[in-house]
Amino acid sequence: MTVLGNVGRALRILRVLGAHDATFLFRRFGLPGWMHWGLVVLAGRAKRGMDALRPGQRLAAAVQEMGPSFVKFGQSLSTRPDIVGEELAADLALLRDRLPPFPAAKARAIIERELDQSMDDLFVRFEDQPVAAASIAQVHFAVTFEGEPVAVKVLRPDIEEEFAKDVALFTWGAEMLERFVEGARRLEPARVVRTFARSVQDELDLRLEGAAASELSESFVNDPTFRVPDVDWRRTQRRVLSTERVVGIPIAERAALLAAGHNLDRVAENLLTAFLNQAFRDGFFHADMHHGNLFVGPGDQVVAVDFGIMGRLDAKDRRHVGAMLLAFLTGDYRRAAEVHFQAGYVRRDQSVDSFAQALRSIAKPIFDRPPAEVSMGKLLAHLFQVTEQFRMRTQPQLLLLQKTLVVVEGLCRDLSPEADLWGAARVFLRKSLPVGIAAQAQATVEETIATVQRIPSLIEAAERAGATFTPEGFRLAPPNMDSPPLIPMSKRGTANPVRMLMYGITLVLFGYVIFNSLT
Repeated sequence: MTVLGNVGRALRILRVLGAHDATFLFRRFGLPGWMHWGLVVLAGRAKRGMDALRPGQRLAAAVQEMGPSFVKFGQSLSTRPDIVGEELAADLALLRDRLPPFPAAKARAIIERELDQSMDDLFVRFEDQPVAAASIAQVHFAVTFEGEPVAVKVLRPDIEEEFAKDVALFTWGAEMLERFVEGARRLEPARVVRTFARSVQDELDLRLEGAAASELSESFVNDPTFRVPDVDWRRTQRRVLSTERVVGIPIAERAALLAAGHNLDRVAENLLTAFLNQAFRDGFFHADMHHGNLFVGPGDQVVAVDFGIMGRLDAKDRRHVGAMLLAFLTGDYRRAAEVHFQAGYVRRDQSVDSFAQALRSIAKPIFDRPPAEVSMGKLLAHLFQVTEQFRMRTQPQLLLLQKTLVVVEGLCRDLSPEADLWGAARVFLRKSLPVGIAAQAQATVEETIATVQRIPSLIEAAERAGATFTPEGFRLAPPNMDSPPLIPMSKRGTANPVRMLMYGITLVLFGYVIFNSLT
């Protein structure tokens, strides 16, 4: 898209923000006064009744009007309270990704083109009325020739081009902010847009969603409390995903669940335990666990659908976040502070004691309440208040986990208002997390594996640098300098010295890590 095209679209967006009295956003980015007021004038007057809404509600209404790409971007920003603030993040999290359906004839054409088969060869029945329609895709129920009921997800026609156009606009806007607004550079808007673009790109390939469902399903294959629908790979391609049709009651329909004889306390426990297992056992979790994506099946089993947004945590983050959460739940605020420092979330020039005191100040009012009133969501919200004071580094990989945890907690509270959710979480974490020497040993193994995995790249880097072995020893010379060529010693019947050096360094590091973990 040309600069002129971007400017034209930006002006239309500006008018929508003005109509919803959402120009307060300009102040948050620290625009210079002249620029701020110039944009306010261009935005025009607000519609009546806007002053009765919270700022976040006004912004959410504007985003909803702008279209599907903006709704997805708004949902993405809801995971970044460090950028938009807690109140705006909470209101943006309520954005609903719903659109009118596209014609069934187009859905059928896409299915036939993607799967290279006629509908008559794929299904004995296909329902033209979709059961759900969102910004990226819509879902139809069907029955296969094998007699299996399936849910068929189909990407919207031309959705890739539409999102590419909008992402180009977001990128242009972010670059303008970073170039001309000094206060916006700290927020790194261009990086935020790049992260969003990668996420959307993944959602536009339904094979990746199928793979995510398959991976999550394998983690719960022997667990009767949580289930993932099977993927029908014969009827799945980039723009089409077919999965087993779920039989169950939506988790938000409390009255229907009670009427069917479900034990809501057990459903809440199953949901919380499934999330904790995903996050802290597997490091791969469903990151869109809102009520529309969860059902309850026989035996109080929780069934999840829609795996377009998934989160991952590496072993190190799982260990640190789990230890941090357990420290909060046991009232060990000094330990919670130490884990923040060990993980590198807080800079070393800050005081551990002062940080522990700050954590105690936000956690005590929350945990010194009856168990049914303890809210981890409130704790996480308050935790963001100390990020600026202690110059905490934003951890994008953890923001999705925090958002999902808050959503799961809300669902569990709706199901079982009096349950001691975090008492159950405390028991889970105590059983799951290694402690003492076991924790040190696990950390040592993980660090050693990470070091060993880097050996090939380190060797290649050393060889590319022009490491040359002569009778006098190693000589490092850029390849473009007048020097003897690099002759691998292995060709003369001797081990390559560069490799020997790197392996030797690795062994020394391994011994050092082991020694430190045991002393």
